[in-house]
Amino acid sequence: MKLIAILTLAAGLQAPAGAAPGVQPGASIEGITEYRLENGLRVLLAPDPSRPTVTTNIVYQVGSRHENYGETGMAHLLEHLLFRPSQKFSGKDGVPTPLQLLNGMGARFNGSTWYDRTSYHATFPAGGSNLARMLELEADRMSGAAIARDDLWNPHTGKGEMTVVRNEFELAESDPLRVTGERVRAVAYDWHNYGKAAIGARSDIEQVDIERLRAFYQRYYQPDNAVLVVAGQFEEKAALQQVRAAFGAIPRPARTLPATYTVEPAQDGERSVTVRRSGGVQLVSAGYHIAPAGHGDGAALEVLLRILADAPGGRLHQALVAGGLATRLQLVDSTTREPGFLQLGAVVAKDAALEPAQEALLRVLEGMRERPVTAAEVARARQQLLKGFEQTSADSARLSLALTDALAAGDWRLFFLQRDRIARVDAAAVQAVAEKYFRPSNRTLGRFIPTEQPERVQVPASAALEAALEHYHGRAAVRQGEAFEASPAAIEARVERLALANGMQVALLAKASKGGTVHLALKLRLGSEASLHGKSEVGPFAAALLAMGTQSTSRQQLRDALDALQATVSFQGGADSASVSVQTVREHLPAVLALVAEQLQRPAYPEQEFLQYQRERVARTEQAASEPQALAANAFQRLLNPFPPGHPLHTPALPDSAAAQKAVTLEQVRAFHRQLYGAQDATLAAVGDFDAAQLKEQLAALFGNWRSAQPYARMARAYQAAPGARRQIDTPDKASSVVMAAYPLAMRDDDAAFPAMLIANYMLGGGVMRSRLADRLRHAEGLSYTVGSQLLVPARDGAALWLATASSAPQNSGKVEVALLEELGRAARQGFTQAELDAAKLAWAQARQVARNADAGLAGMLSEYLSLGRTLEFDRALEARVAGLALDEVNQAAARLPAADSLAVVKAGDFRPSMLAQRAQGSGNVNP
Repeated sequence: MKLIAILTLAAGLQAPAGAAPGVQPGASIEGITEYRLENGLRVLLAPDPSRPTVTTNIVYQVGSRHENYGETGMAHLLEHLLFRPSQKFSGKDGVPTPLQLLNGMGARFNGSTWYDRTSYHATFPAGGSNLARMLELEADRMSGAAIARDDLWNPHTGKGEMTVVRNEFELAESDPLRVTGERVRAVAYDWHNYGKAAIGARSDIEQVDIERLRAFYQRYYQPDNAVLVVAGQFEEKAALQQVRAAFGAIPRPARTLPATYTVEPAQDGERSVTVRRSGGVQLVSAGYHIAPAGHGDGAALEVLLRILADAPGGRLHQALVAGGLATRLQLVDSTTREPGFLQLGAVVAKDAALEPAQEALLRVLEGMRERPVTAAEVARARQQLLKGFEQTSADSARLSLALTDALAAGDWRLFFLQRDRIARVDAAAVQAVAEKYFRPSNRTLGRFIPTEQPERVQVPASAALEAALEHYHGRAAVRQGEAFEASPAAIEARVERLALANGMQVALLAKASKGGTVHLALKLRLGSEASLHGKSEVGPFAAALLAMGTQSTSRQQLRDALDALQATVSFQGGADSASVSVQTVREHLPAVLALVAEQLQRPAYPEQEFLQYQRERVARTEQAASEPQALAANAFQRLLNPFPPGHPLHTPALPDSAAAQKAVTLEQVRAFHRQLYGAQDATLAAVGDFDAAQLKEQLAALFGNWRSAQPYARMARAYQAAPGARRQIDTPDKASSVVMAAYPLAMRDDDAAFPAMLIANYMLGGGVMRSRLADRLRHAEGLSYTVGSQLLVPARDGAALWLATASSAPQNSGKVEVALLEELGRAARQGFTQAELDAAKLAWAQARQVARNADAGLAGMLSEYLSLGRTLEFDRALEARVAGLALDEVNQAAARLPAADSLAVVKAGDFRPSMLAQRAQGSGNVNP
């Protein structure tokens, strides 16, 4: 829910000429201009012609901080209800519901609730009537939402959104690390609502009064309490007119919003809390009260947190992770309008001693007076943070979402002001906040110690933003990119493909992008069944450790160099491949690519970093071994996996995976790289702002002669059928459960039947929160927070898989399984309607268009297509085939969906009879 703001800021008061009548221009900073309607609605416009999408983000200044006794979780419940049908978007007589409208646009959308705000965002294709329709939807959500009793919960049917939210609560309650963080915060606060989780108490979620909920909506969902952000490809004057047309008729409310006035008193001594639950790891966490996000201390705190928690050079990382006392760090830093709270913790292996980690954690945090921060530490942290600001500023969709936390903290310009404050922070300021806040008397930890003379930290109560922003004008706007619609035809008209001397294939799509951003995707294909036998756990080590240093550059030096070059590089690997993703800017691409080549070809594989990574990987696997979702997925993979132990594609049980990870040696990792790494079977794609001639020359020099000692031979994937198989896995003390059903299919994505089967599954369970499975299990019956189905069809081997997944409370698991199988059978027997098909085809096509407009994803697609000998003509033909599908054709494909007795079904959860009865009783009549 938190967007950690490590981003950009500046101010000015000039606005483009020609604002719509009744619209008052305001501050203008770095390409973002504020306007205000007569009814009080504030509008931020951020035009960006370089990408043919638009992002809308409406932020209401209301969150869990505004909830009264018995109302916890009310703001979050409203977020859910505003996706339900309204009188205007009713789903009747051809009028779409909100979810139908969003899916019909192919939008990527969501809502989120936090302490000080609630927001709704969507990214969708530019052009046509999409923006006008989205604004119409948001205006209706502001003034016309039904907030109907039956949508919340109908006592006669036992269905409604309340049970969906309750299942989301149960999912959170199944994570012991998250629960521990919530308990620490709860103990740290005596009175303020920041001490309560935004999702609320289970009893309040279940028993909330509809009239109080409706009054809450009518009080806060008003134009004078909202800020609308529109970013992307649009004409500014026309967009203003559309905003005024959608929102202008909503009157300014006569009410005055009640101010929240609870002030948390200074903490008067160390506090403690212990959580005892089922889990695979331990956690020690220290929390401290801090200033509001907009306060001048905020920038120094951001730098301090980087100095402490960054890897590999951070002080906590060195003391705890590198020191072998912990497997990883945990940081919870929430951006809040009023005095806030941050937590720093260490995750410790289940069988290790917790006390040494606790002592080391407190020694670093509260011992900074004896070991002051250095100018070099501050410079490094500042560079990392400023890189993040620049990368966010170059992506209009990402920037529009990043403004959410700044708005919640008091003013959208705070996003840019924070960047400039960070640029000016020095070691003295960082040292001052460390000594001010990291004191035992301001700490909440896992124990209590009486103190004769309590010490109180007085946290600043306000940020004084008006004075800070009065003469603030910001910097020059980020340079714009070209308008480019990523259609298959446009991509093919621009892309250039070539092969290097060793056979490595390359695809280049050069275009001017906002901020000069460029993305690269590189994939190495490694080994054969024989050369990889028994090495399935070695491959991930070899790939992950590429980031840990080279033969001439340490891990920290690499990190510093990439930060200076405004670059983000990540490595991933499996049994038979290694992938690299790169983001940087045009002027730094040659230097970044040279560093990446050095990492790939001359890694250091240092022993200390190997041991750190091994401890972390084992701990994550051991933690997963108690989680319902991970256990169910592992059980399915084992049920359907035909490969024997030792085979690179074999799926072991999670405890066996942990044992195999513990057994990996550094020499095995080094040998794996020596024998298997090379580029003769690699593919690379670049998308964005770069010099194509220069890049081709550099790629040839860096990779054109790099070959592996062992040849590559692709291993065919396969599934084995398990008709009628049933597995139930008990996961004690977990508040949520999962049901998974699967069926292997003999199909490839170039089969004639694929398009019809694809769209049939899309209507059954593949749509984003809008499908038959979602309509029934989430929207109608309120049983599941996450529900859907996937059709996984490869380009080779004919080894496809149909998979459905749904979460629920354990006592509802049986209902979920029945409903899932009923909907599957109904689709197979009765098929779909023409209206369903028309809506699905449009939504699916627009979603693909939105996906292609993301440069990083497009680079990955082009790279993978090189290995298949495929161009975007495949996409064009597939989309044309889907667009031309007839209903009979789709329903014939639906008839091929698996029958209930053909499915393999796995369930995981706490199904002990005593716990099921206790949960049902705790729900009262809500969900018997």
